[in-house]
Amino acid sequence: MPVVVPCITVGFLTSTLSAAVGRNGYYIASAWVLVEAGYGSAGVATLLFIVSVVEFVASPLVGLIADRFDRRRLNVTADLSRFVVLLATACVILYLGVLLTICLSAILFAFCDRVALTTSQSMIPFMARGNNLAASNSTVFFAMQLGCLGAALLAGPLLSERSPALTFTVLAMFFLVSAGCLHSVRPGSISNSVGSSKSPAFNIDLSLLRLFAVYALLYGSAVLVSVLGSSFVFEEQKDSAAAFGYLETAWSAGSLIGALVLVRLPRAINAHTLHLVLLGLIALALMALIPARAPWTLAIFAALGFLYNLGRVSVEVTLHSRASDNVLGRAKGLMHSLAAVLGLLIFSVAAVLGDSVFPSTIFFGFGVVLLIAISALSIGVEQQEVEL
Repeated sequence: MPVVVPCITVGFLTSTLSAAVGRNGYYIASAWVLVEAGYGSAGVATLLFIVSVVEFVASPLVGLIADRFDRRRLNVTADLSRFVVLLATACVILYLGVLLTICLSAILFAFCDRVALTTSQSMIPFMARGNNLAASNSTVFFAMQLGCLGAALLAGPLLSERSPALTFTVLAMFFLVSAGCLHSVRPGSISNSVGSSKSPAFNIDLSLLRLFAVYALLYGSAVLVSVLGSSFVFEEQKDSAAAFGYLETAWSAGSLIGALVLVRLPRAINAHTLHLVLLGLIALALMALIPARAPWTLAIFAALGFLYNLGRVSVEVTLHSRASDNVLGRAKGLMHSLAAVLGLLIFSVAAVLGDSVFPSTIFFGFGVVLLIAISALSIGVEQQEVEL
């Protein structure tokens, strides 16, 4: 499989890569700063609870905006906004409390981030016309996960040796680079005629609802790692920021492979069946964290990253093939809004339990939830006609 699809411009891929470094670096740094300041899993869960509330409220609105206005310009504006937010965070954190600073920063960052992700991912079908949609999505998600890997490798040394203010300043620069690269993309490369006051209505059928449910469960597994990953290392494994960086690196390395594997899978595999298999494997991997010890935990997190991103790319391909260009923003907005609801439930549980329960126990519990959800989603699976 070619790593680069000709229809996807270098500017767009570079922008995606740079923004991914900044975005994931921001969340990694925020989580570690909170844990190191003594707020533990409850503090990280509170942060991400706030993020999910913002995303839940903003996603439908952002989706509508993405269907009616120039997606490239919206993305550039969101990148510049994230740049400003991180610079402000770097300045304010020197004077205000860590928890207050991070939470206020996250409110602004989450909204700008949702605009950027919705608009950038909604551009993919326009650039993939006449080309393999799975390959195009895999290429973009490969760039995103390469950025996640870069963020993991960068965050560890920065957090170990430098102040949080410098860390957020360095990460802010990646959004400036992203905005510049995307601004350089010729407008003709991406359709500017998306918006229309007469966009067709967005109709939801049972297969789309199942797809949204799969996305929500995949999203839930990823945010669970985000919430508990730092505490799993800091409290349960009794290790350092460098070890946390290794864990994030393992996740990102697995995700890189997952982004490339999709187009190699046989076309005969039904998408919904694939999604259920992946969810089942994620459940088993999460449940295996209780008895596992380093270095096996790194292997498990690499497997989780692989399974998550393979499922995520497959969901995106399926959605792009079923939703028309004029309603894609709204479809993605609704899909992520539903996922945010599950995220809110996860963060609520983590915040309530706090440090009274080992992170690996919560991982195990979510694995059980996944197995139950798979049983529910498997009802009528033979009626699914969507194929990779």
